Amino acid sequence: MTVGQSELDLASLVLRLALGPMLVIHGLNKVQGGLSGTAGWFESLGLRPGWLHARFAAFTEIGAGLLVTFGLLTGLAATAFVGLMAVAALTDHRGKGYFIFKGGWEYVVLIAMVAVGLAVLGPGRWSLDEVFGLDLSGVVWGVIALVGGVAAALGLLAAFYRPSATSSSSSATD
Repeated sequence: MTVGQSELDLASLVLRLALGPMLVIHGLNKVQGGLSGTAGWFESLGLRPGWLHARFAAFTEIGAGLLVTFGLLTGLAATAFVGLMAVAALTDHRGKGYFIFKGGWEYVVLIAMVAVGLAVLGPGRWSLDEVFGLDLSGVVWGVIALVGGVAAALGLLAAFYRPSATSSSSSATD
């Protein structure tokens, strides 16, 4: 059975509508819940200064989520998804095993993998990339999303990840 263009377009739209609004809502939750609370949480994870990371994460989640939702700059937006999820996996979910119901990394890795898949598949004809004639999808963009997102996460962590002695010792034993 051959999959036609209409089926691929619909699949891309479904993926975009699953990923994009979810990330927008996560970003809005950080803002509406109070960035000071989010900043404190980031500080407790070892992301310092917390006030900067609260704003950066919220802005990136809202921005990348909107881009994916509307299918604009899809490969770059997927890169942001991977970066966000890699940071989450390496800070909040590290050492807690696989399953999300135990605090593990299952959810964030799934989101990152779907984002890479979307970067390869593309946003489809029903997207702003199509309207503007942008071609930011394909295997190369999948690699860019994966490698670029992980590299950005590792760079951010190298520059700003400073866990306290108690949080790093508890992570080391998990």
